[in-house]
Amino acid sequence: MHFLLFIPLFGVSFGEVRYSLPEEMQRGSVIGNVARDLGLKVRDLDARRARVVAEGTRQLCELDTASGNLLISQRIDREELCAQANVCILQYQLLLEDPLQAYSLVLDINDINDNSPVFAAGEIKLDLVESTVLGRRFPLESAHDPDLGTNSVREYKLSPNEHFALEMSTQINGNAYPELVLKKPLDREAKAEHVLKINGIDGGNPVRSGTASIFIRVLDANDNVPVFSQRVYKVSVPENSPIGTVIATLNATDLDEGVYGEITYSFSHLSDKMGGVFEINPLSGEVRVAGLIDYEEANTHELDVQAKDGGGQASHCKLVIDVIDVNDNKPVIEIKSASANVAEDSKPGTMVALINVYDLDTGSSGRVTCTIPDDVPFKLVSEVKNYFMLVTDGILDREFQSEYNITVTATDAGSPSLSGLKVLKIVVTDINDNPPTFTQKEYDANILENQPVGTFVMKVKAEDTDDASNAKILYQILRDTNSEASSFLTINAETGELFTSRLFDYEQSVHFQIKVTARDGGDPPLSSTCTVNVFIKDQNDNAPVVLYPVQTTGFIAEDMVPVEAPRGYLVTKVVAVDADSGHNAWLSYRIIRATRPNLFMVGLHTGEIRTVRAFMEDDEPKHTVLVLVTDNGHETLSATVTVSIAVGDGLPVLNELFEFAEESQDSENITLYLIIALAAVSSLFILLISGVFYFKLCRRGYVYRSTTTSLPVFPTTYCPPSFTDLSRCGTLLKDERYDSFLTTGSWRGDFRFVSNTDTDTLKKRSAAYQSTLRRTSTDRNTLKVRAGAPHPCYVLQ
Repeated sequence: MHFLLFIPLFGVSFGEVRYSLPEEMQRGSVIGNVARDLGLKVRDLDARRARVVAEGTRQLCELDTASGNLLISQRIDREELCAQANVCILQYQLLLEDPLQAYSLVLDINDINDNSPVFAAGEIKLDLVESTVLGRRFPLESAHDPDLGTNSVREYKLSPNEHFALEMSTQINGNAYPELVLKKPLDREAKAEHVLKINGIDGGNPVRSGTASIFIRVLDANDNVPVFSQRVYKVSVPENSPIGTVIATLNATDLDEGVYGEITYSFSHLSDKMGGVFEINPLSGEVRVAGLIDYEEANTHELDVQAKDGGGQASHCKLVIDVIDVNDNKPVIEIKSASANVAEDSKPGTMVALINVYDLDTGSSGRVTCTIPDDVPFKLVSEVKNYFMLVTDGILDREFQSEYNITVTATDAGSPSLSGLKVLKIVVTDINDNPPTFTQKEYDANILENQPVGTFVMKVKAEDTDDASNAKILYQILRDTNSEASSFLTINAETGELFTSRLFDYEQSVHFQIKVTARDGGDPPLSSTCTVNVFIKDQNDNAPVVLYPVQTTGFIAEDMVPVEAPRGYLVTKVVAVDADSGHNAWLSYRIIRATRPNLFMVGLHTGEIRTVRAFMEDDEPKHTVLVLVTDNGHETLSATVTVSIAVGDGLPVLNELFEFAEESQDSENITLYLIIALAAVSSLFILLISGVFYFKLCRRGYVYRSTTTSLPVFPTTYCPPSFTDLSRCGTLLKDERYDSFLTTGSWRGDFRFVSNTDTDTLKKRSAAYQSTLRRTSTDRNTLKVRAGAPHPCYVLQ
């Protein structure tokens, strides 16, 4: 059981705690309670994902978040971690998130006596001539103990013998090594070999030791031993020097001649690791680089070199090699903690990542600066040595840039300087900060009337620059309690497609407006609204309706025409309307059957029935003309009307109606001119002049003219007080029977009755004609003409 010595030291500015502990502690042993020592709450450790991360070394300890204790997680061997360094320091960081914080943990590893002294060679062989003078000293290889201080080798003991003694010498670095001293002359003839034991003993508690055997062979006289020019050689070599580089040339001389004067050089104590780094030429004494020299592994090497002559006598010297550090290590960048995602509404100063930067070089080559590009909304802040916090330094907008690849550059101060790079990917997560936006604030849609329920109308589209659920848009129609139009359409909530939910009738409504809302899936949701204008397009679904002559079951009103009527004389006019609009309401008139096919003609667009020729004696007194009224729809609809015409003898011929025949012809020419004028730039001017001319012409004489219609009207002269104007009545009153009455024709679509003077003339000229003006009954009869908008109708009561 090892006892722990805890010496917590807290840094005021850096939040540092230091623990001193021995090596070789058992796994699970408690180093200290970091929660208590750093003033943290134990319950926050797990919630904030507290963890311990290593800095440039293995993870040898771990944090128990349940108790706040720092525990040993792997074997800690000071000799493996720090070799022969006097101080063995391990640096760790305690990281906590939400918010991200870092505390420095320093572990000072103390040495224990866990290693015994070991001689590199279990057997040491010496060849000595029997003439060796007394007091001659023979350096021996030191025992190696990885422990430090009192736990390293403290003394050596030699097995009892009468010829040799053991004395200690000290190296320039203060390390002691044993030397074998001859105390009694050797006699080869008396004893040719001597076997001794040497023990290396450390100063630990308990004491540990190591043993080696010394085999001494007594040779014939070899009077001189090799002598080095220096007892200690000190040289320096830059790390990473090429293999074969000459480090030093050692020189030893022997005054003997022949075989006894031949010297060979060798390393007398060299570890396997060092054996691959340095080599010595046994004949010239040149020491060369044989492998990689790394300052970061060891900055000094001390080698024992032996010079041995042909007679077996040897001497030793020390070769001390100082390694010169060069800037051969790039700075290392380690991301200790990184939040891969950062919300776009994060405030400036929010920590995103913790970065550890270090350089294995020393001096200026080990001083590192850390930078990131200037064109990113982040910056580096350092509060702990070699640690940098990446924090936000501006407003983030995912819609402007959704992710950042930040290049972290660490540069040392060496010459030339070296740099390390690491790319840190930061994803900006979305918040619902953008409402849906319609591609148009107002949409216009057209739909034909009478389309079935479920007919596609149009598609509205909104876009949301947010992401994921914040950009998922649902559409709905705003319900207006003051208008039923919002129920006319349905909408697909996901696609924005609008469909009809009822049948539309152009004659009832030509336009309606609804509001569509697009709402995203954020929390809270955001929305926007657009306006949809729906225009109902007309279909030819209404047949023409004949207003005059009135058709009732079993009775057809007769129109009178003088027998002397000339060619082109206006007999009557067929009046019809169509509830449709536009082209669908343009009406055409055509005679499809007549008593005399070549006697009457009808105006194609006016409905006016005129004589084609003068009446002859063999012409019937009564004529029936069947007129077909058709509209201009794609699929035309039609109505027929029967016109009954009676030829009256003695009726006056009104020049006005005859002259109109010419005017009618002129009117057709004017219409043609108007059509041509409409295609010209001056169409409006010509239309204005024609309108003025038209109204002046219409106001001549005694004729009463309605200002709002082209349907039949009666002159005010023949309108008694009981004559009522039912303009825009919009519907037909009930039909009643009437006797035939005199219709003198029409003036551009208007009916006229003759004046009182004309009536008296007619009475004098023909009693029969007067009888046609009487009413056939004393009952109240009413002549009603339906006026489809905008035509007026008048009722004679």
